Amino acid sequence: MSRAFVKEGDDELAAGEMPERPLSGHPNYVTPRGLELLQARLRELQEQRERLAAEDEAMAKQKLLEVKRDIRYYVAQLESAKLVDPTGQPQDEVLFGATVSISDEDGKQHAFHIVGDDEADVASGRISWASPLAKAMIGARVGDCVVWQRPAGATEVEILAIRYEVGDASRRD
Repeated sequence: MSRAFVKEGDDELAAGEMPERPLSGHPNYVTPRGLELLQARLRELQEQRERLAAEDEAMAKQKLLEVKRDIRYYVAQLESAKLVDPTGQPQDEVLFGATVSISDEDGKQHAFHIVGDDEADVASGRISWASPLAKAMIGARVGDCVVWQRPAGATEVEILAIRYEVGDASRRD
């Protein structure tokens, strides 16, 4: 029987079969802020690993496996990071690192900051450069209308403004 159909217990996972976090197949572009966040998260995980390694409880050992897996992920992300300085981008075109103000079909305005995968957080207006909306906007200029292919159906948005943050690394919002 294939192992795909066998349910394993938590005790077998604790034996070292922690699944790896998936790495993206596309380039790992990061903003200065995104690079700082990756570095900070790796430091936090390394500190957590030290604390957990000193404990002797079963739960701590399971958590240690998760932390080690996450450390491997963040090390790989940092090794593959391609830093893009937003201030070097053409100021009149939507590219990586831009904050783009758009108007949707209903006339509602939204702003999105195009960032790397690990920095993306839709709730705070930060979208991955590989997302459908970012892909639709990249290369556009103010006044352009682009088609955003969404799961709910295509919609057209108009580019209202493009700006690139100076000192992006210091932004924490």
